[in-house]
Amino acid sequence: MELWFSEFHSKYAKFSIKVKEELYNKKSDFQHVVIMDTFEFGRVLVLDGFLMVTEKDEFIYHDMIVHVPMAVNPDVKRVLVIGAGDGGTIRELCRYPTIEHIDMVEIDPMVVEACRQHLPRTACSLDDPRVNIYFEDGLKYVRRKQNEYDLILVDSTDPFGPGEGLFTREFYGNCYKALNDRGILVNQHESTFYDEYVDKMSHVQHMLKEIFPKVNVYQAHIPTYPSGHWLFGYASKHFDPIKDLQADRWNGLGIKTKYYNTELHLGCFALPNYVKELLSRNE
Repeated sequence: MELWFSEFHSKYAKFSIKVKEELYNKKSDFQHVVIMDTFEFGRVLVLDGFLMVTEKDEFIYHDMIVHVPMAVNPDVKRVLVIGAGDGGTIRELCRYPTIEHIDMVEIDPMVVEACRQHLPRTACSLDDPRVNIYFEDGLKYVRRKQNEYDLILVDSTDPFGPGEGLFTREFYGNCYKALNDRGILVNQHESTFYDEYVDKMSHVQHMLKEIFPKVNVYQAHIPTYPSGHWLFGYASKHFDPIKDLQADRWNGLGIKTKYYNTELHLGCFALPNYVKELLSRNE
């Protein structure tokens, strides 16, 4: 008997992968957490039926959410990560010896528990002494912070359920206050290929432009995410992601990556015309 997992990318399109075995299946207070071993993509994390992480292509997402802002400001020392229970974002941050302090705020301890057990490739740095893990709502956490962080990474789920509050004007306004005067914010910005998230993403883009003086969107190709074309939002009080790229400094760090490089850094901000038009819908 063949076992397949399918995720609907839209009402009329779905993505399917063949499963070897189920490794973890529990319901938390927030969501349904499943980890499976698959033939093509290795171990995968699924939350409420949506594919979050696969061993085969997770490096793309985690490279792009971390190394893009770090190449703009290699002097980052204090980081706030919201979400990121699989640990991949933390793993990439911990490759920088110059980072002194990382606060990770994850609403669901079960996600961290499951990934520690079954996704060691991504969860391998959660015990780094620089990492402080708080199990609480990121929206509430960031309200209490002011002028504290050089970098905030919003590594959240999609804009529904536990992650819904992380796509609001209140949240991004509080992130602005939590950053210092040279601070950078990067968020996962979904995809505009299917209609379901276009209005939400263009609304977020409009909000960020009202709050931050420098706002951009960049892209990556992530095969297991809906459409394979994924976006990240970049916002900063000070740094332009292209003009202020510190390519020589970043390359001098000798960090070996599978996806990111400083040539790609410049290119990833060049968006297709249809994406530009959809993101400007609410302007």
